[in-house]
Amino acid sequence: MTRKHQLLKLYFVYFLSTFYSHTTRLQKNVLIRFLKMKYQTLLARSFSKHEQKKLGYWALLACLFIALSFFINFKPFMGPLSVLNLRLSTGEDEKLHLFDDTDSSLQIAKETINSTSIVNDTGSSHEEAEIMSSALTVNDTDSSHGESEIRDTEIIVNNATSRSQEVVVFKESLAQNMETNDSSNPPQFVNEKDTSMVNNTNSSLPEATVFEDASAGTKNSTVEPLCTFMGRSDFCEIKGDIRIDGSSYTVFIVSSEIDILAAENTSWCIRPYARKGDQAAMDAVREWTVKLVAGASHILPQCTQNHSVPAILFSAGGYSGNHFHSFADIIVPLFLTSRPYNGDVQFLITNGLTAWISKFKTLMKALSRYQPISIDYRQDIHCYDSMTVGLIRRTSKELSIDPSNSPYFMKDFRQFLRSSYSLKRTMAIKIRNGSRKRPRLVIISRKRSRAFTNVGEIVSMAKRLGFRVVVAEPDADVSGFAKIINSCDVMMGVHGAGLTNMVFLPEKAVLVQVIPIGGTEWLSKTYFEEPAKDMNIRYLDYKIRVEESSLIHQYPPDHVVLRDPSHY
Repeated sequence: MTRKHQLLKLYFVYFLSTFYSHTTRLQKNVLIRFLKMKYQTLLARSFSKHEQKKLGYWALLACLFIALSFFINFKPFMGPLSVLNLRLSTGEDEKLHLFDDTDSSLQIAKETINSTSIVNDTGSSHEEAEIMSSALTVNDTDSSHGESEIRDTEIIVNNATSRSQEVVVFKESLAQNMETNDSSNPPQFVNEKDTSMVNNTNSSLPEATVFEDASAGTKNSTVEPLCTFMGRSDFCEIKGDIRIDGSSYTVFIVSSEIDILAAENTSWCIRPYARKGDQAAMDAVREWTVKLVAGASHILPQCTQNHSVPAILFSAGGYSGNHFHSFADIIVPLFLTSRPYNGDVQFLITNGLTAWISKFKTLMKALSRYQPISIDYRQDIHCYDSMTVGLIRRTSKELSIDPSNSPYFMKDFRQFLRSSYSLKRTMAIKIRNGSRKRPRLVIISRKRSRAFTNVGEIVSMAKRLGFRVVVAEPDADVSGFAKIINSCDVMMGVHGAGLTNMVFLPEKAVLVQVIPIGGTEWLSKTYFEEPAKDMNIRYLDYKIRVEESSLIHQYPPDHVVLRDPSHY
């Protein structure tokens, strides 16, 4: 045997003597002295200084490798190791999030009492602890054990990052077995209000994905839809697997059986029109049902058209035939509801008459880049990931926006109208001494009730006062009439829906409302005087006296119609 082979043999004996536990300290000392003696003879004769240094490096690496192998196999808990943490979020996306917590292994429970399920929130911060309403953790260190029964479960919540550790013990009696090796069956005691922490040292990312898609046939986990019931409108803002059945007027939300059992309500009835409280108006609005349905339910319709943008479902019924109510009950609330989407939203219209849709198509096109859908009686099933059923109206004031409850002002709405209809003027003219500019007056004409009987005389007098006068009557051409109103500085008319066109006036223009007899003072103030002030429009009114009314030609002076017209 060569000297090199002898030397390698000696090194091998040295390694064995170092790591075998049964070798005594005396034996090790004797062997080390022997190796030192041999080192000075054999090693010096067989290798050069460079070879000796190289051999020493390799020997050091071999020692480190053997030591690392020893600690991994026989002492696995000598330091903090990473633990796979899976968090079931109750946030907007309802996804199962994966994160690495290197501190939590120090707090892993060292004892398992029979069927004890330990919840360990050791690596979470104070912020996470505040977010969690209840934390449930399942420790599964060996998924091959098969099924395990959990009865009288002790759930321990441990927050190790707080200075004063608090341990809260809850006792749950589970009616059925929970399979710890099958992540597709989530614990039956978890609902949408819980935040679950799952510590599983043998789980992998694909298994977490299976847990995420636990409810078969759904796009993503859903929670109880947020439905808001207010004084003037009801609306539901929903996310998830949403399916619209226009033939039954139902919005289906695909949900897991756990969510359905845990939900306080599983269905809501909504009339998507923003004039709640007016029974006559709401009776002309179709009622829709928002319903939670399990993915395997036989009543769940299958999607025929899938959409990638959110949807807003609203009604064009109620008083939509009236120009004022079209703006107050539909257009303004639709602006508030859809404007945050910046055009990436689709309108679903119920009670949608073709004439109404055609009349306001310019405004709907400005709010949405997608073709509106008349959803009633449709046999196809439209599916969305997000939608709002109903329109948002957070104020009881007519034709107005409450900036304390909205990010928008009435000024923003009027700017939207000017942009949609390409209206040029934003400010009325100022009359100065010596100025040749004359203000422009528009008189809203009516051919039926509450009409001026002396329009010619009014026009002549206005011209003598220095006005340029236009007489116009509103029609279905909203865009054309909006341009006429925007070109004027003063608008005058008898109380009625035609005065709604003041929304197109430039700022600091003047509205003159002629109030007829008959107890219309409250309506005149609520519908036009107060909204005019919110639009930065100056307001004047003129109240008709009995002798100025055309009714004196139809009834004698002492008739009840003239003495108490509000009675009729």
